[in-house]
Amino acid sequence: MAVALEFINVLVRIDAIRTKYPGGWERFLKDCETRIGSIGWYDDHLYREGAMSPSDTEYLVGQWQFNGLQTHREEDGKPVEWLDICVTEMFGPTLACDWVSFTDVGHGAYLTGTEPGRLMTRKDFPVFDWANWYKNN
Repeated sequence: MAVALEFINVLVRIDAIRTKYPGGWERFLKDCETRIGSIGWYDDHLYREGAMSPSDTEYLVGQWQFNGLQTHREEDGKPVEWLDICVTEMFGPTLACDWVSFTDVGHGAYLTGTEPGRLMTRKDFPVFDWANWYKNN
C-alpha cells in the first residue's frame, strides 16, 4: 500500500510509533482520532500527516520528537537525514530519506522494499464526528 501525498507531508514509520510512542500504535490512534481522515491517514507501514506551512510542519515534527521518535540525524550541527519521520514537499524529501519510495506519478509514498499497491487517502477513513462529541461533552 501507499499513502497519498498533498502539499507538505510528515511521514512516520508505523514500526517506530509501535515501539517508541508512549502506549504504541493503539494509543496513538486513540490520541489522534480527530486527525485521522482529516490531516492524517495511513497504510500498513506509514502514517502521513499534512501541513500547509513550514511552521505547521515544525510543530508536527516537534510533537513526534516530544513523543519519543528520532526525527533526524545531524552532521556538524546541521540536519542531514530523516530517521523515524520524513518530511516531503512537492518535489521529494527535504533531507535524505532512504526508507521512503514514491509512486510513479509522485502522488503517493510507500515504505521502501514493499509494494506500493493501493493508494490510501483521507476518503478511506471516517472523519471525526465533532458534532456528536460536543453534544456529549
